[in-house]
Amino acid sequence: MVWEAAGYPWSVRLKALLPLWMPWLRKRVPMTKAIERQLLSISPRQIDRRLKSRKTQLRHRIYGRTKPGTLLKHHVPIKTDHWDVTTPGFTEIDLVSHSGNCADGEFAYSLNVTDIHTTWTETRAVLGKGQTGIVAALEQMRQELAFRLKGIDSDNGSEFLNDHLLRYCRHRRIQFTRGRPYKKDDNAHIEQKNWTHVRRLIGWDRYDTPAAVALMNDLYRNELRLMMNLFQPSVKLLRKVRIGSRLKRVYDAPKTPLDRLRAYPKREKAKVNALLRIRQTTDPFLLAKTIEKKLDRISTLASRHGQADRVTSQTA
Repeated sequence: MVWEAAGYPWSVRLKALLPLWMPWLRKRVPMTKAIERQLLSISPRQIDRRLKSRKTQLRHRIYGRTKPGTLLKHHVPIKTDHWDVTTPGFTEIDLVSHSGNCADGEFAYSLNVTDIHTTWTETRAVLGKGQTGIVAALEQMRQELAFRLKGIDSDNGSEFLNDHLLRYCRHRRIQFTRGRPYKKDDNAHIEQKNWTHVRRLIGWDRYDTPAAVALMNDLYRNELRLMMNLFQPSVKLLRKVRIGSRLKRVYDAPKTPLDRLRAYPKREKAKVNALLRIRQTTDPFLLAKTIEKKLDRISTLASRHGQADRVTSQTA
């Protein structure tokens, strides 16, 4: 029940979130103390064995709809080193297209921002990728973050490498860097969030109306934001170890973005305490149901018929 409501997380993350969800699970499922102890002590390997028969494989498709930006390209330095930050505020940003199988015309994008230190993620939907809309969405997210936005790192798309965003960053004293062209590994953190926070939920349909964007933002700014940042533990890659021909990845202990933020000594206590109160009074199971309902409403606005008509006309 927890695994499905939490969006089918990896077993290591599932084990970490069980204590956090336990008070709400007790209200739904009658459990003896013995069962509860077993549930909290189960290992990730055993979780994998128990869930093996119910797991399904999800296809991971990536559409690239952005072109390298050339305007002011040399004014934005390339970030070539690995992230080694110990404070919140340094982020990676990216756009996820919702164009369906046809990139003609104007359609929606999801702007993703993820913090490197805490893994806190914010998302906003925009119609088209005009400079003004991107900066406005970024400013909305900056105001709602529980920490100061200190830096952004983007790819080389023209929606980021432009005078409008550069002036915005200078005015807000935000460090602006970019990855190397055609090197997705330079933005690996945000690429992973593009899947977990957008593509896995919204899918690959086309959304090209203000109504669809409004519904997506209603989900991003409310339930999904709380679910992913307050109730979903994440892991951070600490290092890679070469053992013979194998490459072993070593991760830190799973923690929610809120718990990572709470552990930061110079946190904004008022904002963090407000978020902790929200978590204490929010039922994650109801949150999951609301997310599913909103996703169903969003899917009804997908422009599937328009796509079919375009494909048919092009074939004819």
